[in-house]
Amino acid sequence: MIDPELLPILCCPETHQPLAEAAPEVVARLNQQIAAGQTRNRAGTLVAEPIDGGLVRADGKYLYPVRQAIPILLIDEALPLS
Repeated sequence: MIDPELLPILCCPETHQPLAEAAPEVVARLNQQIAAGQTRNRAGTLVAEPIDGGLVRADGKYLYPVRQAIPILLIDEALPLS
């Protein structure tokens, strides 16, 4: 999903931790929660659109969504994984 040459230079905009591509199971679980209206981003906004993929912060607390092959690296758009 993400260009392998780009991934090593991407980092969390908040903590600067490295990011890794989310496992397909994580993306599928989040999309199920989004479809059920159970997912809010860090800004507290209900997420209505499914994600195509995601980048997980090294500590595993947040996922930055990927839509149409574009990573959305905005702190408020991060999805909590807990």
